[in-house]
Amino acid sequence: MSAQIGVTGLAVMGANLARNLARNGYTVALHNRSVEKTDALLHKHGGDGDFIRTETLQELVDSLEKPRRVLIMVKAGKPVDSVIDQLTPLLEPGDIVIDGGNSHYEDTRRREAALSEHDLHFVGVGVSGGEEGALLGPSIMPGGSRESYDSLGPMLEKISAKYDGEPCCRWIGTDGAGHFVKMVHNGIEYADMQVIGEAFDLLRSGAGIEPADQAKIFTDWNAGTLSSFLIEITAEVLGHTDARTGKPFVDVVVDAAGQKGTGRWTVVSALELGSPTSGIAESVFARALSSQLEQRLKAQDALQGHEATVEVPETFVEDVRLALYASKLVSYAQGIDMLTAAAKEYGWDLNLEEIASLWRAGCIIRAELLDDIMKAYAVADERPANLLLAPAFTEAIAGAIPAWRRVVATAVQLGIPVPVFSASLAYYDGLRRKRLPAALTQGLRDLFGAHTYNRVDTDGTFHTLWGEDKSEIEAVDTH
Repeated sequence: MSAQIGVTGLAVMGANLARNLARNGYTVALHNRSVEKTDALLHKHGGDGDFIRTETLQELVDSLEKPRRVLIMVKAGKPVDSVIDQLTPLLEPGDIVIDGGNSHYEDTRRREAALSEHDLHFVGVGVSGGEEGALLGPSIMPGGSRESYDSLGPMLEKISAKYDGEPCCRWIGTDGAGHFVKMVHNGIEYADMQVIGEAFDLLRSGAGIEPADQAKIFTDWNAGTLSSFLIEITAEVLGHTDARTGKPFVDVVVDAAGQKGTGRWTVVSALELGSPTSGIAESVFARALSSQLEQRLKAQDALQGHEATVEVPETFVEDVRLALYASKLVSYAQGIDMLTAAAKEYGWDLNLEEIASLWRAGCIIRAELLDDIMKAYAVADERPANLLLAPAFTEAIAGAIPAWRRVVATAVQLGIPVPVFSASLAYYDGLRRKRLPAALTQGLRDLFGAHTYNRVDTDGTFHTLWGEDKSEIEAVDTH
């Protein structure tokens, strides 16, 4: 018996993807550095389908039909390179190596170029949905060559999540495109979770609404325009009571949020692309600040807030809902803007409508508003320059602006930090303002560094002779 795909790396994600493949009728060859994990999977879940047990990578390769498909599910970074180095001499031209972990897209581009020299296909696959999604159907974002997708795609589509019967899996683009889109997905996820946390803090610290009552509010919100997986599970977490203490679960959890790197990568890549992802960036910084427990402990005694006494309006809950929706839209807008910038930089033909469709099921940021995002990018000559310029969203945010401003102003007066609410509002205002203070910035740059500037009333690049008679000369902008 030969296997249609091999999986090496049988931690939870790798094991669950292997089981998913087997449940969908594929024969799966299993390999792990420690064979005990292979045997444990077979002992517990061998009934899920047809598996082939292997102890070495050579055995794994020998058990596969051609062209061989090998899915690597090990920790991102050097472990992936190590497995690739061991696999490469065992494979033949046309074989496909797949990285299903959260690898950095630049690593994926490097690996794809290196393996292509051996006539091997390398496919970086973004997989979203966590452990449960890996088993029951994740959102899958594959990169690599189109030729490799012709062989691998049907298999990935079959095991992916489905939305109205449509697989949440499409070919994204060449080399690192799949992992890039997954990275941006995670950046949006960071902002989404942070702004939900800010809403929780506002409702509790500002309006005095306890977690159990908030659970009911979030449940109601999930029935409307905010309907999404994250809102749904927020209600579940807030409604949970700690069995040991009887306190709300959120009150016994240390308020220091961890991260595995994809949010940080999103922000760094955005800076390199010149794409303004301020809301996403603030969500990453908020996690970093939350983890500085020693500094925060000292600051609680040393730093004064001088918070104002503010009467929270009766509309506060609804105001927070509207502000949350508007800020959520901004996080998607910033992520999609980053995808557009990356497509130009790396020569990817990213289909934004299709990418939005992949996020409708299986993944963490699945939400009802993705249907409207798909519609915004469905017609080529009507695609908005920015998601917020799509008529449906322009109208939605217009109705939310007064509430959005009230929420941010109230938070500032109460001393409640709302970095993503406020950064998202500032981004929105920055987009719509006729003039920004960047004109002064350019003047300052020209004075201290002769960086030149453009004028509003004529073409050309100019420099003022600040240290001389302050006359203006035409110059070539080299910066």
